[in-house]
Amino acid sequence: MRDKLEQRSFLILLILVSIAFGFILEPFWGAIFWACAVTVIFAPMHRWVLGKIGEKPNTAAAITLLTCMAIVVIPVIFLSMAFVSEGVQFYQRVEAGEIDPRQILQQLREAFPWLDQLLVEFGIDTNNLKERISQSLVAATQFLAKETFSIGQNTFSFLISLALMMYLTFFLLRDGSHLIQLIVKALPLGDEREHALFQKFAEVTRATVKGNLVVAIVQGTLGGIIFWILDIPGPLLWGVVMAFLSLIPAVGAAIIWFPVCIYLYATGSWISATVLLGYGAIVIGLADNVLRPILVGRDTKLPDYVVLFSTIGGISLFGINGFVIGPLVAALFMATWQIFMKDFNGEL
Repeated sequence: MRDKLEQRSFLILLILVSIAFGFILEPFWGAIFWACAVTVIFAPMHRWVLGKIGEKPNTAAAITLLTCMAIVVIPVIFLSMAFVSEGVQFYQRVEAGEIDPRQILQQLREAFPWLDQLLVEFGIDTNNLKERISQSLVAATQFLAKETFSIGQNTFSFLISLALMMYLTFFLLRDGSHLIQLIVKALPLGDEREHALFQKFAEVTRATVKGNLVVAIVQGTLGGIIFWILDIPGPLLWGVVMAFLSLIPAVGAAIIWFPVCIYLYATGSWISATVLLGYGAIVIGLADNVLRPILVGRDTKLPDYVVLFSTIGGISLFGINGFVIGPLVAALFMATWQIFMKDFNGEL
């Protein structure tokens, strides 16, 4: 009787201490998550380096980490600096009245007068709708510009999180295998099941991060190039925004280039609008329709609709980290049920 009481009391203490430790680490969850993701992505390279230089785990981890910084971190920092600079300029133009969303809306109304008649036929109050759309355009434009401005103001916080992430990545690269063995011993789920779940975590994280980032870079670059060719203001700013939005499957970058295309038609720039429409639908859209299933869907072994819903749901709950967390949770959900069907119901 006393032994059961002690076991239950200890389990309660274990849960409470674990929850408390989780709350302590809460401000650093983003850095911890990306440290784990980077470790998973660069683990094959770390093993290769370790095999080349012999049993020197510190040196191998340092070489892998420096390579990661040269390939990923430094280019992202320079791109972020350019993005913030152009975003600040965009914000200043909005504040100075050089870019007026209300004027843009008026030009669209004049170019497509049949929209007002169509809305009236459906019983929609056009005056109220116009005011709401105008206010929404102003708010959205100012929000985008101010958020970009705030990123520049929070550079120090970003650098601290980046330093913590890289610091933790070094130790995860060096001690990752040992840590996984400890976790497998600690969790009472069965070693085979735990190894299967860890393998699924690595597969999905690697495929989601690499695949989505490749698609984002390709679509953002293509979008920025066509905006620059067509002399649309802020090509770098909108290219980066399209790269971020391309993390959302199916719609992604079209949220930016399609409204711009409509605006170009409204202002009489028919050639530019037609070029942008064809380029966006064929070139930018092809990058999403071809690359994403190959790089993400195939390796995660998730249907396209599951990737879509889990990505959108993950982003809505966890912000930018959700484009990885969402599909990861979906993949672990399906893997867990597959294990259950196999081990408990005798189904494959």
